[in-house]
Amino acid sequence: MADPVTAAFFALHHNLPRQGPGSDATTRHLLATAGPLPEHPRVLDAGCGPGRSALLLAEEAGARVTAVDLHQPFLDDLAAEAARRGLGDRVTVVNRSMDQLPYPDRSFDLIWAEGSVYTVGFDVALNAWRRLLAPGGIVVVTEIEWTVTAPAAAARAYWDAAYPLRTRAANTDAAQAAGYRLLAHRPLPESDWWDGYYTPLSRRIVRADPRRPGMPQALAAARAEIAMRREYGSDYNYAAYLLRHLHDNTQHTPRTTHTPRTSRTPHTPENGTAMTAWTARPETNDDIAAIRAIHLGAFPTAGEADIVDLLRADPKAWIDGLSFVAEAADGTPVGHALLTRCHVDGAPALALAPCGVLPSAQRTGAGSAAIRAALTAARAMGENLVLVLGHADYYPRFGFTRASGFGIRAPFDVPDEAMMAMALDDTCPVPAGTIEYPAAFGV
Repeated sequence: MADPVTAAFFALHHNLPRQGPGSDATTRHLLATAGPLPEHPRVLDAGCGPGRSALLLAEEAGARVTAVDLHQPFLDDLAAEAARRGLGDRVTVVNRSMDQLPYPDRSFDLIWAEGSVYTVGFDVALNAWRRLLAPGGIVVVTEIEWTVTAPAAAARAYWDAAYPLRTRAANTDAAQAAGYRLLAHRPLPESDWWDGYYTPLSRRIVRADPRRPGMPQALAAARAEIAMRREYGSDYNYAAYLLRHLHDNTQHTPRTTHTPRTSRTPHTPENGTAMTAWTARPETNDDIAAIRAIHLGAFPTAGEADIVDLLRADPKAWIDGLSFVAEAADGTPVGHALLTRCHVDGAPALALAPCGVLPSAQRTGAGSAAIRAALTAARAMGENLVLVLGHADYYPRFGFTRASGFGIRAPFDVPDEAMMAMALDDTCPVPAGTIEYPAAFGV
């Protein structure tokens, strides 16, 4: 029988959409990057949890998935959902540790582990899986790692106690030492931390019963983890490693798109330009000059750049953790989205502005990535009402509708369709009245 804290931990996480950072979009992106697979690939989903990835791989890649986990309720839920979707013949659940598997050598074309390898350790898992990989096979594993050479002391202390992290270079060296070569390295976007994991977990924390044995400890651990990400998230991230046997010379040709077996299609903007998988993260002090440069490049005058600087200097408007940048592969910020405190007839709300993208990165999804990450972080903080003045054909994609529908109006004349609002939590009331902007906006 599990100890009370472990039992409370699983109760807190029961029926969450995910047990760690990730998204269906990331799973599809990694599947596409893995390159051509056999018609019905043999897949090991190691540490499958409730089976979100296993179901997608079975349904959209036609895979025969062996889903392995040590928590039987996860496996039971996965088996039931697979049967409900008509995938019972493609998904087999097995209660085993991912590093102690009884299968013959070369049993799998694809070994998949999203957010689970920490349970046994990166090196242990890779050594255990090497013999299981068929010729031409691929390992896709996500691992949490440092993204900076000198992480904050608080972040270092936290992760040294929980799961000591390494850098990308150290993990790549470890993979090579375990007998693999690196095919691709893909950092997860910031939205993967919040949309499917921390935001639902935060809502669960609010509803949890602290009187349950072990629950106070489980709640404290969850809150500490979320607070660590919010404060020091720029220092660490999950990244996907795509690996092949070191001496397997099969040519790897990543697919630029993955055509699923359902009706889903890759998303492109209206002009047909292919979208980029951008990483979005909270700003740091090192980003301030780059953020100003973004707005100077995105707008014809310095007005928006000046507003950002004024908002940052206003303690009544600025909210730490709600200024997000979308960064290029080399870590250079190219897009920015900002949420600051405003009010509607005295009730707190958030203003989404300014938002800007360098001209070289416009129409690639960089702005959308920053906006979605900022909205997700606001939701996790317990914020509700967000207001934006902008293009009526752009912001509705994030969930914004006409503010007038909420009884909200701007303090100046503006076309009705341009003043928009969104409630992040539809269980909370939305105030009606006139918007009161911070002084930086000059209205």
